Amino acid sequence: MYNPPSSQAFVWEVAKVSRSDRWLVYHRLQELNIPCWCPSNGSLLVEVNNCIDAILLRSTVQQLFAARRELVDWLQRCWEAEEILNSEGYPINY
Repeated sequence: MYNPPSSQAFVWEVAKVSRSDRWLVYHRLQELNIPCWCPSNGSLLVEVNNCIDAILLRSTVQQLFAARRELVDWLQRCWEAEEILNSEGYPINY
């Protein structure tokens, strides 16, 4: 079994994902520099070291399984949050 390099890291198993979807998630997480691996039992394990990793994992999986309407609502809430932060003078760095 893989042991994460940091005592602060969590290892999550992405469950109930088809083989093709598992590889899509795996490759996207690799692009995001989030450590993950597929052991011989066919599962997908992901090392989550911080809140950003957890958000990116959720977002990656959500893109595959959420209904279009749910994704549109999520994006709308993000834009509303950005507008609120901008109106309160918080700098938004891209």
